[in-house]
Formats: sequence, C-alpha cells, structure tokens
Amino acid sequence: MKKILLTFFYTFLVAGFVLVMLLWIIVLRENVKPDEPVRIYLPTGSDFSALTDTLESADLLRSRESFIITSRLKSFGKTVKPGSYIIEPGMSNNSLVNMLRSGRQAPVNVTFNNIRTLDELAGRIGGQIEADSASLAEFFHDEANYSADGFDIRTLIAVFIPDTYELYWSVDPRGFYRRMLKEYRDYWNDDRTSIAENLGLTPAEVSVLASIVDEEASREDEKPRIAGLYLNRLTTGMPLQADPTIKFAVNDFTLRRILNIHLEVESPYNTYKYSGLPPGPIRCPSRSGLDAVLNAEDHEYLFMVARFDGTGYHHFSRTLAEHNRYAAAYRRELNRRRIYQ
Repeated sequence: MKKILLTFFYTFLVAGFVLVMLLWIIVLRENVKPDEPVRIYLPTGSDFSALTDTLESADLLRSRESFIITSRLKSFGKTVKPGSYIIEPGMSNNSLVNMLRSGRQAPVNVTFNNIRTLDELAGRIGGQIEADSASLAEFFHDEANYSADGFDIRTLIAVFIPDTYELYWSVDPRGFYRRMLKEYRDYWNDDRTSIAENLGLTPAEVSVLASIVDEEASREDEKPRIAGLYLNRLTTGMPLQADPTIKFAVNDFTLRRILNIHLEVESPYNTYKYSGLPPGPIRCPSRSGLDAVLNAEDHEYLFMVARFDGTGYHHFSRTLAEHNRYAAAYRRELNRRRIYQ
C-alpha cells in the first residue's frame, strides 16, 4: 500500500510539474517576436478573429495557438476594445492579453497647424485618428453639436488651437471636439480673460483678431506690433482693411495681390466694406497670435505694408501720407515682378 501511495504521489507531482511547465510555456513565456515596440490599430467593431489576424499579419507572435489558449484561459475574446496599442518586445501572452483586455491604449500624437477652414481641419485630423474626415466634417457642420457651448459654424474654428496633442486613436468626432474644447478653456483662464476684457474684447473676438494677425505676420516677433495696429483701428473706428480677410471672403488663399474687384465682394468678412471684426476667425488662431493680441505693442501706428527686402517684415506708418509712399513703392515692386493677382 505504501508503494502505491508513493507511486500516486510521485505521479501527481510529475503531472503537476508538467502542468506548471505547460502553463509557463503557454501563458508566461515570451511570445512576441520583434526586438522593437510595434504599434497596432484595432478599429471599432473588431472581434477576436480580427485581433489575431492583425497580430499575425504584423508577424508579432511566435505562437498564435498559445495566444488563443491564454485568451480562453483568461476569458478574453468575447469583446475586443478598439484602439491603438504598443506591443513591447519580450511580452508574454499573459501581459499581452491583460493589456488588450483592459483596453490599455497607447496615445497617439495629433498635430495640426496652418488650418484655415473646418473642412481643412477635418482632412488633417482624419488621417491621424480612427474617425475619418467625412465624419469629422459632418460633426463640425452641425451646429447642434456645439451651440450649447457658445459657438456657431463661424466661430467654432477658434476652439482648435494649433499644437500637438496626445489623444486615443479611437476617439470619435465628439470626443475630439470635447478634448479641444477643454484645451481652449484651459487657455482662457481668468488672467487671460481679464486682459481681454481690459482690451474691450471677448475671448472669441481675441481669436478673430489673432487669426488676422497670424495671416498678416511672416515673422513671429512682429505679431504684437501688428496686433497693436489693428487694436488702434478698432479703437478709432477705422475699418481693419486686412487683406487676409478678403482672401477668406473670396475663398482664394493663393492671391498675392488684392485688386479692386476683390474689395467689392459682398461678405461680412470684407473688412474694407465693413468696420469692426468679421464674424469669425479666418483660420485656427495660434497661441502666438492669441498671445500677441493679449500682449499687443502700445504704439500709434495705423497703417502697414509689406517690405520687399526678403525679411518678411512690414513698414509701419502713423499717417496716411507716409503709408501712401510705402504703398506706392510696394505696388511698383509688384508690377516689376509681374505679380498681377
């Protein structure tokens, strides 16, 4: 009887050891091939089969079967959370399943700048997150999605301050908007709002003016001076007469010369026809543009015209007579270079 018991004991011990080894091989041993991190994307609606196909097509797994067994042992597979995940070198099936099951995504960097229209923004963002440009544009063009936040189709673009942001790849259009709205509200803290009020402007109006400053300035260090000029015009009731608003009004940003025919366009963005600020930004206002308005240079300039010296700077004038001399020289140079439109 003692021999029988010992035999059972050793058999059980060996079987247990074999089972532990099998579990270690299947669950805990390294099962990721690459020596460097690899990012995968799981679209919304992906099932377990799509997940395994993605892992296999990227040649990430040493053993697909052991990954499937581990997933079953850990009750993973009925639902797959969409997103972008980083597969690290040396990961075991256990750590891989834990990451995917919990939906522990790796954020992606979403960058945008030099955006003039909502459709252009949709196109730029649509290539960086799961939501495509069509769904983003559809969201942007439906004012019901953001009117409660105080924006309309003309002012919405102010929400999107150009920068690089960390977002989850699976974010939908509404989620993207809500994140950008948070960034916008974070920018407009009490201090900045107070400065805007002292200038006689709302945050939305600062965004409009900043967008014009951004379009006018080729050099960052000149933005506060340009902002001061437009603030002087607003204070005295002079029309802004900002050429970039004409380009926006005629929807032609390639214009190098503004002609009289352009100045006749009927549009609330025509700052030659209508005094004050246009009804919305003419581009996504940059942080430097916003800061330039809030920290505008205090001076008496009312006029400016671009220089043709290759520096990207402007000539600034206090009087119309002085400005006319600079403007005449500017037109002569345009003619000399055969720039007629």
